[in-house]
Amino acid sequence: MINREAAILYGLSILAGVLILFMPKLLNYIVAIYLIVYGIVGLLL
Repeated sequence: MINREAAILYGLSILAGVLILFMPKLLNYIVAIYLIVYGIVGLLL
């Protein structure tokens, strides 16, 4: 079983990849949001 943190980050990665694929103009925002969420999850868990 994978832990909760990994599941959240994998799901977020898939979502970010799909959004970048269909809306490349959002790349900067998606990367920034991903890094912020990754940092918050890392600090909390």
